[in-house]
Amino acid sequence: MSVMFFDTHCHFDFPPFYGNERESLALAAEAGVTKIIVPAVEAQYFQRVSELAENYSALYAALGLHPIVIDKHDFSDLDLLEQYLQNKTSKLIAIGEIGLDLYMDIPQFEKQQQLLDAQLKLAKRYDLPVILHSRRTHDVLASHLKRHQLPRTGVVHGFSGSLQQAERFISLGYCIGVGGTITYPRASKTRDVMAALPLSSLVLETDAPDMPLNGWQGQPNRPERAALVYQVLCELRRESPEEIATALKDNTEKLFSLP
Repeated sequence: MSVMFFDTHCHFDFPPFYGNERESLALAAEAGVTKIIVPAVEAQYFQRVSELAENYSALYAALGLHPIVIDKHDFSDLDLLEQYLQNKTSKLIAIGEIGLDLYMDIPQFEKQQQLLDAQLKLAKRYDLPVILHSRRTHDVLASHLKRHQLPRTGVVHGFSGSLQQAERFISLGYCIGVGGTITYPRASKTRDVMAALPLSSLVLETDAPDMPLNGWQGQPNRPERAALVYQVLCELRRESPEEIATALKDNTEKLFSLP
């Protein structure tokens, strides 16, 4: 069986991919990674991410304001985001990367939550799913999602919380992103969670060039390594590799309305 993978989270607008797109996409395709979603992190990259998606058939765009660079966001960036949404093509398929993060020294958490709420409203208005970032904020994030009740929901990416927290997101209709964390034997909590969750709620991701896999510490992560994340997921779960591959693909196509 030839397996096809979608990387639902790759920052392809950054080095080592940006400026080296054709070679990077060829390496990904060789590993069976045929579609890649590229989430923006701040307004200055909206144009770049949009152009990548328009220029390369394998790439799809998500536009949003990432909480990790909260000091770079201005509320006027929301107007720019809405302009892109008003003129969106079929290659703009989500709002992201958005969310909450309490890992920073000065998180400006009130501003984070205001920007999150505004972007969730835009997702609802333009009928798009969201790509969500959450560190030390799962319960607060779930409360925001419950309040907004998006018809298209989305994915909580890079998830490393508890089984109960994951189940709460799933009960709200959200998928959970499975990434390189599960390749580390010491990450037993996350590995156990990914083994226990319903297969219908999982999508594959790399977060490249971030979140390097076990064995590649200190090196940029790459979208073709989604295939290796899949291999480890197959070791952790009871379903057949074919069943897992099919579900991951179907879940992604359904969530993001991919052709």
